[in-house]
Amino acid sequence: MKMEKVSAKKPNTVKFPKDQYLKWYESMLLMRRFEERAQQMYLQQKIRGFCHIYIGQEAVAAGSASAIRPEDNIITAYRDHALPLVKGMEPKYVMAELFAKATGCSGGKGGSMHIFDVKHKFFGGHGIVGGQIPLGTGIAFADKYRKSDLVTLCFMGDGAVRQGAFHEALNMAMTWKLPVVYIIENNHYAMGTSVERSSNVVELYELGRAFDMPSFPVDGMRCEAVHEAVASAVEYARQGNGPTLLEMKTYRYKGHSMSDPANYRTKDEVEQYKAKDPIEHTLDILKDSKWITDVEVEETEKKTKDIIDDAVKFADESPYPDASELYKDVYKQEDYPFIMD
Repeated sequence: MKMEKVSAKKPNTVKFPKDQYLKWYESMLLMRRFEERAQQMYLQQKIRGFCHIYIGQEAVAAGSASAIRPEDNIITAYRDHALPLVKGMEPKYVMAELFAKATGCSGGKGGSMHIFDVKHKFFGGHGIVGGQIPLGTGIAFADKYRKSDLVTLCFMGDGAVRQGAFHEALNMAMTWKLPVVYIIENNHYAMGTSVERSSNVVELYELGRAFDMPSFPVDGMRCEAVHEAVASAVEYARQGNGPTLLEMKTYRYKGHSMSDPANYRTKDEVEQYKAKDPIEHTLDILKDSKWITDVEVEETEKKTKDIIDDAVKFADESPYPDASELYKDVYKQEDYPFIMD
């Protein structure tokens, strides 16, 4: 893939108040440390199956969450550990789900790819590539049908836009002017296949224009850019104007999943994007503006570490689901009484 040149560091432009930058920094740090510990737990075989790490993409989650109301909906694919954290779910319930424990947010039955939390309006975590796109469209349809002013953020990876369901959903959303914001987290690789190798259209936001949908590229490595783009699209949807497609140009520092060594890209490429690290950018602004001291940075790190330590302890000490749970949440029991015979 083409690499962007990283220019010499320029003075940061401060566009939001102190409290907003602090919140972004703390939330992104929590995501980063959570994912780092998830990697460790996977290597210790505390977490099994597939595990997709979000490291590098934190600005997309943090900037999106700050631009919506708590009651707005979020749905995403299987790289889904970070979004429920910014939506308000306690880390211990996410970690317990990764451990397949009964105290996990999906009862230990969903694992890494199927995080779910109705209370915080987080509707997954879906293991089928692109499977969440028509579901997110349906959630938005339901809100419009109920005459609600809620908006749904429907996240997907760059590989998901190759699915037919993506185009079908965009067509319906525009036809019915549904309150949904489609967010492509373009980290440049669908598993190990670069965008350039999989499509003639490499500026993915342009795909929305086939449906006359407002569609824009966004710097997904900066919370400010993400927040501004999502806030604008959400307000547009609340006013009854319909959907927007946003392409967040971001990057994952790790492989597609824990089993992927990412040999399809160079170390230089990874280092170029690490120079744009969203956490470091936000911390630089806080320090340059004298809004945070070195002591406060250390305190935030310790507080975050303690939260993650407690989450791991909670998950480790929690029980696995009982065998009697096997058929629950799968069938409506009164319609299928034979399954418990």
